[in-house]
Amino acid sequence: MALVNYSTKDGVAVLELNNPPANSYTHDMLREFDDAILKARFDESVHVLVVRGAGEKFFCAGAHIDLLAKATLEYKRNFVLHGHETLVRLENTPKLVIAAVNGHATGGGLEIALSCDIRLCSENAHFGASEVRWSHMAGGQAYILPRTVPLGWAFWFCLTGQFIDADTAFRIGIVQGVYPQNQLMEQATLLANTIKANGPIVVQQTKQFIYNSLDMPLSTAKKMERMYYQKIRQSPDYDEGSAAFVEKRRPDFSAKPTGANPKG
Repeated sequence: MALVNYSTKDGVAVLELNNPPANSYTHDMLREFDDAILKARFDESVHVLVVRGAGEKFFCAGAHIDLLAKATLEYKRNFVLHGHETLVRLENTPKLVIAAVNGHATGGGLEIALSCDIRLCSENAHFGASEVRWSHMAGGQAYILPRTVPLGWAFWFCLTGQFIDADTAFRIGIVQGVYPQNQLMEQATLLANTIKANGPIVVQQTKQFIYNSLDMPLSTAKKMERMYYQKIRQSPDYDEGSAAFVEKRRPDFSAKPTGANPKG
């Protein structure tokens, strides 16, 4: 049985965590997840990734604690390093990543969801950083949450170990949409196709700029934005988009990074 199911359709890759009943991750699942991220990243036909969990109850309940409790110190250390590197790879992939949170996202499962760029969830979803209850630090979540929600909520998650429901997650900005379970993947695919239609060059460069500018002073971010804008203008897609607007037609983007002649 594959621990991560991988499929593609019309430029969208779906990475499904598949370790029932809770889709908890193991070293083997991390390895398959890592491979799937790389596969999607280097597939030129793929422009958007969607990450979901198998079934209808769990997106991912985090690390498989039963296995870790019996593991050697070396295994635990390597497991943590592998998990960190996998999620950094997910964050750094230039393609837009959507989390379709189809149930509980707890512990490391919440970290996976937060490592995606946009999050949608089902009505039965719950979110929580439960590690603190077992004297574990909410790894990853402790630095992503303060950049995602108001600071008080970041402290609440990391220091209470309690859970919130889908409506609260939407209200505080963790997710950007809440849908019935049977509509979640349809909505995630619709969103992926909407983003994909805008052309991969501008999507990838804008994503990279947003993340790179997060820790910059505003004056530095403004200067760097001009550099990114020039890079985007060097793609044939920039001129194609302008022509399509004037001619009132759908643009036909090439996804080539260079070819136009920037003016000024």
